[in-house]
Amino acid sequence: MASDTGEKVAVVIVAAGRGTRAGSGDVPKQFRAIGGESLLRRTLGLFADKTLCGLAQTVIHPDSTALYAQAADGFPLLPPVHGGATRQASVHAGLEALAPYAPDIVLVHDAARPFASRALVARAIEAGRRTGAAIPGLPVTDTIKSIDRHGFVGKTLPRDSLRAVQTPQAFAFEPLLEAHRRAVRERRDDFTDDAAIAEWAGMQVSVFDGESGNIKITHPEDFMRAEAMTMGQLGDVRTGSGIDVHAFGPGDHVTIGGINIPHAQALTGHSDADVALHALTDALLGALADGDIGAHFPPSDPQWRGASSDRFLRFAIERVTARGGRISHLDLTIVCEAPKIGPHRDVMRASIARIAGIDIGRIAVKATTSEKLGFTGRGEGIAAYATATIRLPWSEP
Repeated sequence: MASDTGEKVAVVIVAAGRGTRAGSGDVPKQFRAIGGESLLRRTLGLFADKTLCGLAQTVIHPDSTALYAQAADGFPLLPPVHGGATRQASVHAGLEALAPYAPDIVLVHDAARPFASRALVARAIEAGRRTGAAIPGLPVTDTIKSIDRHGFVGKTLPRDSLRAVQTPQAFAFEPLLEAHRRAVRERRDDFTDDAAIAEWAGMQVSVFDGESGNIKITHPEDFMRAEAMTMGQLGDVRTGSGIDVHAFGPGDHVTIGGINIPHAQALTGHSDADVALHALTDALLGALADGDIGAHFPPSDPQWRGASSDRFLRFAIERVTARGGRISHLDLTIVCEAPKIGPHRDVMRASIARIAGIDIGRIAVKATTSEKLGFTGRGEGIAAYATATIRLPWSEP
């Protein structure tokens, strides 16, 4: 982002840790999901907004390239760089990657803080612009005591002069980069945050108001709290239904659920006649109260002739995402005498999960016949019935 004063704002997102304290097994905590979305993707989604930060530089572990690509898919970010053995080294790597762009203000944010708000980021930028070094802090409500190496209390610290520090922390870019370079030259690698490096380098660090909801995911119980927070934010649960039918015509395969299944006939329709994806699209649009597939993709429009129906489903998913929502579950029932759906069920679920960008465990595909009754029973076509459950923010109308 370029501010009204012409300055450039960048952010370093630290995501190179392995997250062992979070009990995440082989998956680093920043790639674990809350509310159907990884911690890192939630964080990237905030800082990918060009109205906040013009440059977003993520720092990752070399082993996390594939996981990162999935988390960052679709976001306008700089290519990631690899971090070091410590958080300090990782931030330094991110700063060096930004150096050619010469930003004026840089934010440093932990990927494991996925609930930072736009308002907090705006306060950080303003405070960093005003003072050159600024950190968000919360008043300490618990009594804090220092202890000696034997576990005995040394003294009770005054709470009114204490703050619990968060990220994003904001700095004038060049002084922070030089502080990191100096720390390398002097072999200092014991700083736990960038404010500590700034203080050591002689910068005066100001404190602005943090947010109680800007929690850092560190331990297993933090994930439970994060899930509860996510569900609280997305408490408006909506359900939509969709129905679609297509007749058989000449051909050698049918396209259902985004996959091709060999068959003596094909389904006819203006697009590729994917009856399953059409029903799912209508179910999502129904949950949004946003018309139907025909309203958005009229069959009279020649541009949709032969179109792949994953475009329609992605459109509906983007409508959910644009309103701050999440897909909780997609349920699909296919009615036909042939072809047999069962052997292709899991491949179909995987295809729909890939298109929707959600876990396959949130996709159900069922199949049945109509006992030789009706047009499906006579083998004249296929019908599909879909139900979509989504969550929207409570602020939605």
